[in-house]
Amino acid sequence: MPRKRKRPSSSARRDRAESAPVPKRAPGGSGAPAHPIRSLDNWLLGLAGLGVLLTGYLTLVAWFGEHPAYCGVDSDCDIVQSSRWSTLFGLPMALWGLLTYALLAGLAWRLRSRPSAWGALFLVACVGFGVSWFLTLVSVFEIGATCEYCLASFALMNLLFLLAVLRRPSGTPARAWRSTLLYPVSAALVLVLGLHLHFSGLFDPAAGPEDPYLEALATHLQDSGARFYGAYWCRACQEQKALFTASAKRLPYVECAPSGPNGPLTAACTIQDIRRYPTWMVDGRRLTGVVDIDRLARASKFKWDAAAQEKAPKG
Repeated sequence: MPRKRKRPSSSARRDRAESAPVPKRAPGGSGAPAHPIRSLDNWLLGLAGLGVLLTGYLTLVAWFGEHPAYCGVDSDCDIVQSSRWSTLFGLPMALWGLLTYALLAGLAWRLRSRPSAWGALFLVACVGFGVSWFLTLVSVFEIGATCEYCLASFALMNLLFLLAVLRRPSGTPARAWRSTLLYPVSAALVLVLGLHLHFSGLFDPAAGPEDPYLEALATHLQDSGARFYGAYWCRACQEQKALFTASAKRLPYVECAPSGPNGPLTAACTIQDIRRYPTWMVDGRRLTGVVDIDRLARASKFKWDAAAQEKAPKG
């Protein structure tokens, strides 16, 4: 007759349970294993790092006035990179992206040891997500061209936003999650609205759309061989550019004193004996001081044809 197996005592079962390995838990006592959380943190950090490299490269290229690799002159990429949406407050848009990715990378690193950093990370990711969508829609529907680098950044920011959502603290009630969304989403919407108003010319006409007449006159001055000599520190030169608002970038401007007021003149300005800023050379005539639009049009024999200008292809 088989003998009955003796059941272990309660103390023996307790000792065995205490000696069994316990799976690692996520920081903050959420009760979930740490491995998936750590994996998300690594992905957040890695993607933010890729964004830093991408936008850092584009920032350097913009500062040195070069074209990015595989972004030839007059290509779709070049059109986007040279559009009025490519700068904000005089700085390359890529630099603002670089700061955003660097902040995300820092917060992702901090999140590995401090779960409380998730709120700040989600806020930055949400704002970057909104701005990225705004610029991409502008590129497709307003500019009518796309840039491979911009699309790569768009993909990275979307992935970072998705991972930030997945990384939210576990066990958060639905009501608390909705209230958590309110501030980041509101901040993103306000910033996107501000960008829209800025690029519509409400705050700064130079950032808005070009006036067809001023665009045509600036292009004519460039094509006719006229030259606008000035200095970056000259207030009158800035006033002259302001007359052309968003078309100022098309003016045939020549910098005379890149080293400052006490520095030497450039060779081009020395040859023309430039002694006052701004100085215009238009059709063999020398015009000094701030010259109004009508006078420049007369001096350069500019003929305005509104109908032809409307039919001209935009580049």
